[in-house]
Amino acid sequence: MARTITIKRGLDLKLHGTAPRTLLTTPSGGASSTYAWVPDDVPGLTPKMKVHVGDHVEAGDPIVYDKQYPEIWVTAPVSGELIAINRGAKRKIMSVEIRPDECQTQRAFAVEGLLDGEVSKLQALLLESGLWTLIRQRPYDRIANPTIAPRDIFVTAHLTAPLAPEVDYLLEGREEELRIGLRALARLTEGKVFVGVAQNSPLTLPAEVVRVEVRGPHPAGNVGVLINHTAPVNKGETVWTLRATDVALIGRLLMTGHVDYSRRIAITGSHATEHGYMDLLPGCRIESLGKLAQEGCKTRVIAGDVLTGTQLTDERPFLPMSCDQITVIPDGSDRDELLGWAMPRIGEFSQSRTYLSWLMPRKRYTLDARLKGGKRAMIMSHELQSVFPLNIHAEYLLKAIIAFDIDKMEELGIYEVAPEDFALCEFVDTSKMELQHIVRQGLDLLYKEMN
Repeated sequence: MARTITIKRGLDLKLHGTAPRTLLTTPSGGASSTYAWVPDDVPGLTPKMKVHVGDHVEAGDPIVYDKQYPEIWVTAPVSGELIAINRGAKRKIMSVEIRPDECQTQRAFAVEGLLDGEVSKLQALLLESGLWTLIRQRPYDRIANPTIAPRDIFVTAHLTAPLAPEVDYLLEGREEELRIGLRALARLTEGKVFVGVAQNSPLTLPAEVVRVEVRGPHPAGNVGVLINHTAPVNKGETVWTLRATDVALIGRLLMTGHVDYSRRIAITGSHATEHGYMDLLPGCRIESLGKLAQEGCKTRVIAGDVLTGTQLTDERPFLPMSCDQITVIPDGSDRDELLGWAMPRIGEFSQSRTYLSWLMPRKRYTLDARLKGGKRAMIMSHELQSVFPLNIHAEYLLKAIIAFDIDKMEELGIYEVAPEDFALCEFVDTSKMELQHIVRQGLDLLYKEMN
């Protein structure tokens, strides 16, 4: 019988633009002129090049390795010629671009018997295939340290963010890949593999894992909620976290012997031209998907959801490797309103009841990316705690991070949080502080201090 977690603190932000269970087609089959890997999509990895401009690679060949842990490889999503290593300030690698071949070739990995063989060989396969980069660890919410065995592994198969796709449809036809991936994860820890699913989820899980049904408003689907309500992380302990869609990629590798990053991605948002799902190969240029945004106003295309996603621009046009959703919303910078955000309105949403939205709990809204207010000092009003379901004092932890008081941060639970856990807090914060950025900086500084 599955465990059950029910949370009450949170917020379901109802927006226009949900994705129906419709499979959309892409121009030219979604083929992109170039594919790229972006280091900023993998927190904690310091990239060093294994190949040079002009080299030819197969899909699954190594292109980058980690400076601190050279056994961690990043592999090519497609076969083709490496045409550019784009760099920024201080020669930081911003992206590595590959022009794909017309006829794709894939590197073959030896996977026979690995699911029941030596654990070290299974771990080596994940490192060499590049799929290790999909695994995060807590503390610090960064790429998992391959030299430390996890106490437990947590997988979320329940997405509750605004306009989030349905996980069972993302994995339709790939259920066996998920089961094999979970069996592989169960071999990599002496503890348990916890899988958080929605209530009455149709997903069938292997006997090696613990099924946990999670109920309640967002952020019920966050892996941080799963950790906090099952087996919290204490100082000195390490756990791994993944999404179910990433676990399926591990299972696919073990079934086929090839690295295939392709996945189903939801197209959502009030200003998307079409709503539905696309089968895509991440790393592609966003323009290869056709005209995603409606005309008539300035729009913002986001890889991910509106709370935690990354804006896709001309400077950063590549779809992240671990992406389940694309959201298109109005930018708002070209909009002028009488008295601005302070005008009493009916069609605007407000958690603090500034508008009359609280009288219409079922209404859906079209929100843009404007800040709607000025930045100010942190107000200790406990408004963050109303949407923060973890057994942690969010406001006090944030103050400790800003002051970088390590002892206080440890006492207040810094080791089990990630920036995404504070996304809703950032949305309702009347101080307009970049809380996710504060947490990310705090975790990075803490890692340097403790290691």
